[in-house]
Amino acid sequence: MRFKQLVMGMAFAVAATQPAFANDVAICYNCPPEWADWGGQLKNIARDLKIDVPQDNKNSGQTLSQLLAEKDNPVADVAYYGVSFGIKAKQEGVVANYKPANFDKIPDGLKDKDGAWFAIHSGTIGLFVNTAALDGAAVPQSWSDLLKPEYKGMVGYLDPSSAFVGYAGAVAINRAMGGTLDDFTPGIEFFKKLKENDPIVPKQTAYARVLSGEIPILIDYDFNAYRAKYKDKADIAFVIPTEGTVAVPYVMSLVKNGPHPENGKMVLDYVMSDAGQAHWANAFLRPVIASALSPEASAKFLPASEYARSQPVDYAKMAKVQAGFSERYLSEVR
Repeated sequence: MRFKQLVMGMAFAVAATQPAFANDVAICYNCPPEWADWGGQLKNIARDLKIDVPQDNKNSGQTLSQLLAEKDNPVADVAYYGVSFGIKAKQEGVVANYKPANFDKIPDGLKDKDGAWFAIHSGTIGLFVNTAALDGAAVPQSWSDLLKPEYKGMVGYLDPSSAFVGYAGAVAINRAMGGTLDDFTPGIEFFKKLKENDPIVPKQTAYARVLSGEIPILIDYDFNAYRAKYKDKADIAFVIPTEGTVAVPYVMSLVKNGPHPENGKMVLDYVMSDAGQAHWANAFLRPVIASALSPEASAKFLPASEYARSQPVDYAKMAKVQAGFSERYLSEVR
């Protein structure tokens, strides 16, 4: 109930008025063009399926809150969010079971057995750094470095009470500081200290703000940093902090009683197809179908020795304790 109350509250921050759409569309909540190259994937879907999927800039928490608010009259056909929100969406009864293309190839633990949610790709949390915007400071190498005075006003992280990437970063930091999923006190204490360093805390993806130098250091995923470095040719470094981090999946679901269910299923089949998975790989994400990651794409990632500092996490437990963390963050940090 606490989680439901939190996400229902977020719904009021999301525009309620929705336009009418023709039948050759599928409505996806949380498909932002600047995130994970959804912009490119939506163009591919339009080209190959002749289905228009409008861009949508919600974050994971806003997506779930909107699905809950619209439960009796759904607007979306499919939803994309961090794994903990997919687990909650099933619990709240707002998604339908659907097993898309390649469902049997998705590793256990990365899908609901009935298809209520399933991973499409994953990313590793770290530091997305615009090296040209550091004003001469060294590239930070650890979570603890972010507390140093030379990075005052330079560090950004997405709101962990709403955006999944923010929560995933909090889970990584908390564990690095000695906490567990049963004890977020070390992480809360870290964010209290970081607040004294004047962090920037947006709710939506801040990719463009890193490229512009407005946010020199963002706690974010590897794929955004690699995209900035290799596609946008920016002066970017990606750092996996010395204390360790986490890798987490993003998942999709078919919305229960959505207005265009067959189009929604086609979109889900497409993102899980060989072509759809290859697109994620070429956008520097780790596709859930590992064979889709080409040697050329893999070569652009940091060495495996760096990724060895990324340890697994119990995603179901991560979902279960999310509301408690959010309440503490909102009352003790924000």
